[in-house]
Amino acid sequence: MLKLYYAPNTCALAAHIALEDVGANYEAHRLDFNREEQRQADYLAINPKGRVPALSCPEGLLTENPAILAYIAQTHEAANLAPLGDAFAFAKIQAFNNYLASTLHVAHAHGKRAERWADDKAAKKEMYRKMPEIVLSSFLLIEEEMFKGPFVMGEAYTICDPYLFTFARWMEADKVDPDLLPKLRDHRQMMLQRPNVQKIIADELAAI
Repeated sequence: MLKLYYAPNTCALAAHIALEDVGANYEAHRLDFNREEQRQADYLAINPKGRVPALSCPEGLLTENPAILAYIAQTHEAANLAPLGDAFAFAKIQAFNNYLASTLHVAHAHGKRAERWADDKAAKKEMYRKMPEIVLSSFLLIEEEMFKGPFVMGEAYTICDPYLFTFARWMEADKVDPDLLPKLRDHRQMMLQRPNVQKIIADELAAI
């Protein structure tokens, strides 16, 4: 059985939704970030990064959303969450998800966890100030150049969609106006209508 380590209101939501989408046999283990369980010895013995998501698989442990999402798609081929038979199309999915991980998520984190990059109060204040601009710029690139519609890669729902949705849920908190991003705003609303998305959000909120 797979075991997902997650915390509510984190990027682990993407993997949680994907596991539900493919009908995986999995167990979800919640970490309480308010109690800093991700930094405690028991969890660090499992995942020394001290972050989520982490997915315990028969072969070992996986971390990082792009890797976990790809693994879910590849081990549940019948769910068709990625074009596994087309090397270039699959690489495009990987490129999109890696952009979310390496650029959009990092920009978001500058507004929430500036202490990762600076100790100086003025430097952290500048990161907080700059964050909405950088997050919006990342979303605009997705809106204008990368998003095909109605799903990220076009007509087919893929592992890109729950990952993008995860960040789109944070727009308002990041001081980004969704009306500036009509395609992504509509995609977020469409995702919210999916039963699996509703189920996982409800499950995660119930655990808080």
